Amino acid sequence: MKRKKRSNRIRLRRGIYVLPNVLTSANLFCGFYAIVAAIQGHFLKGAVAIMVAFIFDTLDGKIARVTRTVSRFGLEYDSLCDVISFGVAPGILVYLWALQPFGRLGWLAALIFVACGTLRLARFNTQVHVVRSDYFNGLPIPAAAFMVASTVLLLYRFGGTGTTKHVTILIMIYVLSFLMVSTIKYYSFKHAEWFKKMKFNMLVVVVMFFIVIAAEPSIACFSIMLCYVLSGPFTTLRLRKKRQSEAAAGERLDTPYEDPV
Repeated sequence: MKRKKRSNRIRLRRGIYVLPNVLTSANLFCGFYAIVAAIQGHFLKGAVAIMVAFIFDTLDGKIARVTRTVSRFGLEYDSLCDVISFGVAPGILVYLWALQPFGRLGWLAALIFVACGTLRLARFNTQVHVVRSDYFNGLPIPAAAFMVASTVLLLYRFGGTGTTKHVTILIMIYVLSFLMVSTIKYYSFKHAEWFKKMKFNMLVVVVMFFIVIAAEPSIACFSIMLCYVLSGPFTTLRLRKKRQSEAAAGERLDTPYEDPV
């Protein structure tokens, strides 16, 4: 009887370990499909595939943490898949869609995007047990890829079809590349305790939030991701001021009190 229970626990644990990796494989599938769609000129489909890959990438990490099945293999596999889905796929997509007319500046921008995204992932893997999990160091590569994909959706929403040429997109790719390898802090949303303490008014806001996304998904996704990208510098300044105020308070406490003569 004990052996049977033990074997059932082993099977369950193996099944739990498989589930996050299956979601990671789905992430890889969406990234590869986005590359194929971009090469065929279906830029809208490629952008949607990158967004779906973003969802799978979010789910596999959440499930692995909740089920306590985080492993070194899963971390490495997830990073390799992220390079394809959020580095190579958006790089090829944005190059064929908007950067090709800029010649050398265009393909260099796509290359730098992929390179900086890969460096960002390598740095994350080396700092995963060192840096606080509340904040990311630099813009996460899935967020940068989602920003590129939501930009494609936004332009299609306002009548853009096929390829385009906007210098703002070229600048955006260079800015996103810099943010990925920077030390600017971005909130990670890994600790979701505030969901358990949600008030009724907050619940209404969340419902309205999803209604807005359902009504105008392209505009809503672009606006949300733009706010997240811009939140990094403000978060960094806030944390820096907080550390300075704590250091100043500590110095005041350490200073001995002297009676006036």
